[in-house]
Amino acid sequence: MDVDLLIRGAEILDGSGAPAVQGDVVVAGERIVAVGRVEGARAKRVVNATGRAVAPGFVDIHSHSDYHYFLAPQVESQVMQGVTCEVIGNCGYAAAPIWGPWLEDRAHEYKRVHGLDLDWTMVTGYEARLKAIGVSVNYAVLMGHGTIRGSAMGGANRPAKPEELAAMVEGARRGMRDGAVGLSTGLVYAPGCFADKDEVAAVARAVHQEGGVLTSHMRSEGDGLLEAIEEIIGIAETVGIPLQISHLKTMHPRNWGKKTRMFELIEAAQGRGVDVTCDRYPYTAANTGLAQVMPRWALEGSKDEQAARLAEPATRARIRQDILKETPGPERWDTIMISETTLEKNHRYDGLRVSQAASLAGAGPVEFILDLLHEERNNVDAIYFTMSEENLRDILRKSYMMIGSDAGCRDHYGPLSRGRPHPRGFGTFARVLGHYARDEKLFDLPTAIRKMTWDPCRRLGLTDRGLLRPGFAADVVVFDPARIRDTATYEDPIKYPEGVEMVVVNGAVTVEGGQHTGARAGRMVRRKD
Repeated sequence: MDVDLLIRGAEILDGSGAPAVQGDVVVAGERIVAVGRVEGARAKRVVNATGRAVAPGFVDIHSHSDYHYFLAPQVESQVMQGVTCEVIGNCGYAAAPIWGPWLEDRAHEYKRVHGLDLDWTMVTGYEARLKAIGVSVNYAVLMGHGTIRGSAMGGANRPAKPEELAAMVEGARRGMRDGAVGLSTGLVYAPGCFADKDEVAAVARAVHQEGGVLTSHMRSEGDGLLEAIEEIIGIAETVGIPLQISHLKTMHPRNWGKKTRMFELIEAAQGRGVDVTCDRYPYTAANTGLAQVMPRWALEGSKDEQAARLAEPATRARIRQDILKETPGPERWDTIMISETTLEKNHRYDGLRVSQAASLAGAGPVEFILDLLHEERNNVDAIYFTMSEENLRDILRKSYMMIGSDAGCRDHYGPLSRGRPHPRGFGTFARVLGHYARDEKLFDLPTAIRKMTWDPCRRLGLTDRGLLRPGFAADVVVFDPARIRDTATYEDPIKYPEGVEMVVVNGAVTVEGGQHTGARAGRMVRRKD
């Protein structure tokens, strides 16, 4: 047998959750051709993996790399920790399908901030753009309900008209036929937060009819957590669509006690036959826009309209009053860190808590936030330290829980090396394997691998990936189970993990000896019905 790559003598963790067995993995072209004890293979390349583990490449079921690929096509923050496939388009925001007023608004912002031209509308156009530049990982596309809604009716805060809903449904059908794997919602973000459950169900029904899944950043993960779970499970149950609850969490100490009831609602639905699973990142701080401290009504419309509200004194005063109404005390501003700004003059605030940044600016916290958001046109990332380690551990333990970073890819150079991004972008998968599986023994290593390989692949219908089996795609990671660990921190987040020694994407060696080889063998992957 003449082959391209022979990984010899490794501890094989095949992705199924089965115990490790010693053996070999053989790759020819883009496929695995043998797993186990292999004799007589003539390989162009032999890797001695004695004392190392070999697993399927990790699948990030919750990524936001949609536009980041154009700025960091080597996807180093992900592939350097063993990720070979990302599921993009989460939380209601996706690169495609996109058209109409939302395309115009997004195109203006991405051109202004990143110099990026949005010259596609459909999934096929987006795929063609990425093919032209080449990316280092595979990617599966979710369509964003918020993006589809904005495309059909802009940022309007009202129910959809029949013709607008018809446009959303048709856009979703077209996206599925172009290769998307499902629909995501961001019901806490504008414009998705302005949709009622009937609208979401109508779009989800079309996606289900085309074979897709529904993933959901729910309407609340804090005070309204239990009601949000009931809402999204109700939508999935009515439609009959498989549901993935995104980054399951209990936000703010006053809601930590809702954990038990949260699990009961999910598991009762599973008992009724509703197909519900979840994902989570292994950190206790969330990461989203600083604009999320504002009332939802203030986020209606385009970026220009949002900025105009912050400039109009009476409207600004109303926004300020609503923020203070939702603020339990001044200590809240110690729990929010400014992660990234876009303007050079504001980079001095990156990495500071809001209270610190406001002091530096000589303003009160709320006035500082409103000034900053106005200057930055709401393009400010923030990290929210609001979660419980005990709850995180209980969430990660659940058998229906998968691992997702909730991050967009970055690198240590170029435009995406600025700011203080959440460390989950560089450390999620190594942290699960090193800290939680090996050190804390939250679950065993085979279970950890299953949560980040076969579980997400079978969830999305990527049935030729996620396992080390003959005939499966040659997405493979070799790592040292005794040494693997995350090194990224909130203070110093742009740091790659230790212990990942080789990463193979579609048969191409992409990471070797802790260095990126420059290979860009990734592609868009589709359901295998």
